[in-house]
Amino acid sequence: MSLHAARILVVDDEKPIRKLLRTTLAAQDYEVLEAGDARSALQLLREQAPDLLILDLGLPDRDGLDLLREIRAASDLPVLILSSRDFEAAKVQALDEGADDYVAKPFGTEELMARLRAALRHRVQRQGARPLYRSGPLKVDLVRRLVWVGDAEVKLSPKEYALLEQLVLHAGKVLTHRHLMKAVWGEAADTDVQYLRIYVRQLRQKLERDAAQGALIQTEAGVGYRLRESDPPIPS
Repeated sequence: MSLHAARILVVDDEKPIRKLLRTTLAAQDYEVLEAGDARSALQLLREQAPDLLILDLGLPDRDGLDLLREIRAASDLPVLILSSRDFEAAKVQALDEGADDYVAKPFGTEELMARLRAALRHRVQRQGARPLYRSGPLKVDLVRRLVWVGDAEVKLSPKEYALLEQLVLHAGKVLTHRHLMKAVWGEAADTDVQYLRIYVRQLRQKLERDAAQGALIQTEAGVGYRLRESDPPIPS
């Protein structure tokens, strides 16, 4: 599997369910975060910046729908509801409150993974990005999270991919150090910019193999970085 570890936050008070999801998601190369209540979930949302949330509605300290409303007021994070409330009114309410999808317990893991992949794909589309990004020799599949330089697939660490994803989503624009640190490491990001510079250097070593092509990731001194887009073709 070549996924670059999309980070999934599982919020469910049932330990056996969390264990099942952790095993299933890890087998597909996803990075898994876990919370057993709403309070812990909100902390992880602030500090770890997950790519998708799997949310149970029956939490011990707060109703899941209430937590969903709070999340939706501040973020378009994909939310997949996983709940034993298997009746039409509950599904309609969750979807109306902003959930991306709803899977009832008990559930099949294959169905859940299909819904999860669809939600991640919709996330890319909502961000206005092209699912397949190309610039010179660089090609990034934002849905399957694959990266190539020329014909060679490039293996990135989860953090390297998360950094590249941000640059691709905002290709041609300057992204500040603060933006990148928060997007990749969450609210708990180390404030030392040198940490970010290390990852940018690693990305350059893997992506900028042809010096004649020029710098793909460009430094804006004292500000941040931008991903250079290929020049548009000259009209004939």
